[in-house]
Amino acid sequence: MSERPLWAPWRIEYITRAKDGECVFCAAAAGSDARELVVERGARCFTLLNSFPYASGHVMVAPYRHVAGLDDLDDAELLCLMRLVRRAMQGLREVMSPEGFNAGLNLGSVAGAGVTDHVHMHVVPRWQGDTNFMPVLADTHVLPQALDATREALAAALARLPAAREKGD
Repeated sequence: MSERPLWAPWRIEYITRAKDGECVFCAAAAGSDARELVVERGARCFTLLNSFPYASGHVMVAPYRHVAGLDDLDDAELLCLMRLVRRAMQGLREVMSPEGFNAGLNLGSVAGAGVTDHVHMHVVPRWQGDTNFMPVLADTHVLPQALDATREALAAALARLPAAREKGD
């Protein structure tokens, strides 16, 4: 078998982008939903696709307020965060039929946080056998759907869900 390079040209944007500029979550909160890949907005938090995903459908839920940790969120923000995580999972089930999810927080750079000063929760849909040699050997992820198409499908699915009944969402 001949050796061939593996290309992931979208990664260069992540590697070379300025790391000390405007907060990506604050920019997304203030920007256009389509441009910033926002799929849903709640009263205190919002859901957006990860621009540099680990898997198709990888979303993040963040508060509008720029705070670093869970301890900095008030109870209403915490509740809104978890409700949007649950809704993201419901929407992803509809449009991607995952068999499971990874949902979690990376708090601090030593814990793997790429953005350390704006708390956010990751929701990554998973399928049996989806982990392969690509992320391990080549730091490359194979995504079967473009981010814009994923955003459109997931935003539409979330819009079809019943509205949150709790006050403030």
